[in-house]
Amino acid sequence: MKVESLAENLFFTTVRIDTISLDGSAGSGTGFLFIYKLQDDKHAPFIVTNKHVVHGMKSGSLTFHQRNGDQPNLGNGFRLDIDNWAKIWFGHPSTDVDVAVTPFIPLEAHIKQQYNIDLFYRFISNDMIPTADQIEELDAIESVTFIGYPNGIWDSKNLLPIARRGTTASPIRVDFESTPRFLIDASVFGGSSGSPVFVLNQGMITDKRGNSTIGSRALFVGIIAAVFYRTQLNQIIAVPVPTLTRPMAQQQEMIDLGIVYKARTVTETIEAFVEKNGVT
Repeated sequence: MKVESLAENLFFTTVRIDTISLDGSAGSGTGFLFIYKLQDDKHAPFIVTNKHVVHGMKSGSLTFHQRNGDQPNLGNGFRLDIDNWAKIWFGHPSTDVDVAVTPFIPLEAHIKQQYNIDLFYRFISNDMIPTADQIEELDAIESVTFIGYPNGIWDSKNLLPIARRGTTASPIRVDFESTPRFLIDASVFGGSSGSPVFVLNQGMITDKRGNSTIGSRALFVGIIAAVFYRTQLNQIIAVPVPTLTRPMAQQQEMIDLGIVYKARTVTETIEAFVEKNGVT
């Protein structure tokens, strides 16, 4: 597969996460690669996921693509198993924000030094986060694309994630319930935890006033973390997207409303990590 188009590149921004909880249950989730621009044109790459994919887990693994020249070697990956899984992650300073990051450079260096394997990946970057002006131009209902491993499903032969689509269910420019979140009308299942969410325009970009320009873009707008359920008492509650692969209790019914933490929470987490660890 020759990776050329914008959409093709997005398929290589994610990594599959598999976990084992303290009680031995298997689970899955999604991580993605994000590069943060520091001062003096320096960059700090991270893997990003949700806190609930990390906490309470005994061990975890990350599955990457191997590289063949400047292209992915489809079907040939590398799975890095990590004990003391939770210790490598750093969470957003607010307990209410379900975002966690870990530096990517030490992981890549370990894989290269110990196994002589080159990885193929693509980064989401600061430049893909919409500016305040761009957010104002987004309409209240926008098509969104998110990429991950719902219910652990992927192309296991080629190691590719699954792309899904939906629409915003609350305006991106408004903080839902006065929190750094917005809602999407989409089917969000276990394993989608940590999926990056994009406003992906291909061939034509249209603003909320109906003005159109020719072009393509992918705006990184957030990370999936939770979903609304209807309980047996007909209560509507928001809970983290489940990571465990065991069946969901029949008394709970997903209502196809996902909760997305806004892109700024990712940069806030990285900035807190940089400040705490003195990264220069």
